[in-house]
Amino acid sequence: MASVFDFSAVSLAGQPVELAQYQDKVLLIVNTASACGFTPQYAGLEKLHERFQARGFAVLGFPCNQFGKQEPGTEEEIGAFCESRFAVTFPLFAKVDVNGPEAHPLWQFLKHDAPGLFGTESIKWNFTKFLVRRDGSVAHRYAPTTKPEDIARDIEALLGT
Repeated sequence: MASVFDFSAVSLAGQPVELAQYQDKVLLIVNTASACGFTPQYAGLEKLHERFQARGFAVLGFPCNQFGKQEPGTEEEIGAFCESRFAVTFPLFAKVDVNGPEAHPLWQFLKHDAPGLFGTESIKWNFTKFLVRRDGSVAHRYAPTTKPEDIARDIEALLGT
C-alpha cells in the first residue's frame, strides 16, 4: 500500500524534497492560493503548525493556480507573500496541479485515498485539506470552508498524548 511518504515534491526554492522525511509525523496537506477568499486561512494554518510542531506535526502547503487563477505568482513571489502577510514558517512547495492529467502524483494519491462528497475525487477549490496519520495514510479530507482551528481536535487525536 502506498503512503504519502512514498512521494516527493519540489520546494519553493526549487529543491527536490522526499516526503519520507516527514515519516512518523501527522501532516495537514493543503492546496493554497494567495488571491483567494480563503487566503486568510494561512494564518490559522500557521497557528496549527506552531501549536503542534513540537509534538510531531507539520502543515505542508502546495500552491495551485487551477481555481480562478488565484495563484498567479512565481514561487519567489508566493514565498515572499506568505512570509510578509502571514509569517508562514511551514513548508511550502512549488506550484502543482491537483486535478487533471498533470495532477501531481501526491494529489492523485490523496484524492483516491480520501474521496470528497459523493465519492468524487476531484478537488473543488483552494484550501482543500488532507489530515494524514503518522503511517502516511489519509485520516480526513476537509472542504475549503473548514477553518484550520476546527481541525485542531482531529490533530490532537492523531498526535495522542
